[in-house]
Amino acid sequence: MAARIAPPDFDLDAYVARSGALDLSEIPWDDVPRHPVPAGALRTLRYMQDIESHTIVYLRELLATRAIDDPEVATFLACWLYEETFHGIAIRRFLEAAGQPVGPRARPRGQEPLAKRVEAAAVAALSKLWPDFCALHMTWGAINELSTLTAYRRLADVAAHPVLEDLLARIMRDESRHFFFYYRQAEIRLANPAAARVTRLLVERFWAPVGSGEQPRDEVRFLVDYLFTGADGRAAARKVDDTIRRLPGFRTVRLLEGWIDRCS
Repeated sequence: MAARIAPPDFDLDAYVARSGALDLSEIPWDDVPRHPVPAGALRTLRYMQDIESHTIVYLRELLATRAIDDPEVATFLACWLYEETFHGIAIRRFLEAAGQPVGPRARPRGQEPLAKRVEAAAVAALSKLWPDFCALHMTWGAINELSTLTAYRRLADVAAHPVLEDLLARIMRDESRHFFFYYRQAEIRLANPAAARVTRLLVERFWAPVGSGEQPRDEVRFLVDYLFTGADGRAAARKVDDTIRRLPGFRTVRLLEGWIDRCS
């Protein structure tokens, strides 16, 4: 039996026991149109809804990696996938209440784009060849969950819509638990200096904000500008990087702020 690696302060059994669909029973949907929703917030929500609703697309790539060979990681990912899917449903319902129904997702005709197939094959090959692949997966997940969590906080502040603020607070509780699992797993796995060096190399070379591979570049740029520019936005981006820099081997890394600067 594989040795238990879950950190002692993360109770996986308790997390699984209370994992479930987001509770929307007390959200006052009828109040949504009574408060203005900024156009930028609506555009941002459409981006977020698309990404959250199609988390299941990433499952195909994950199934080809050694991440699912770890029983605790596999258990967590099953709950993570379920919860993320309901985040998309919740945001869709808000958009509909705001008079902005979400249409079917545009899909490219024919085969999956070549770049996506090459990326999936490269990830699968790396997983097979590198025993410490889970260090990369957990670190990548921690960065994505923290940047997503921070984006939701910023959106709640920028939009200043009471119903949206309530909805996002519920989503953020899930995202906080997801982040904590990924981050603590990353801390343990990056304690291996070799794993930390390779993980940092790959993260610095390939990481980009969540949705960059799925959404048009203009939409990614808009979301980052809307949420992470100005003094408050930059402070939030810096806090993301400061947190990731506490991971072993990542002391001088510059991710979200670096991406913003490169694309400015």
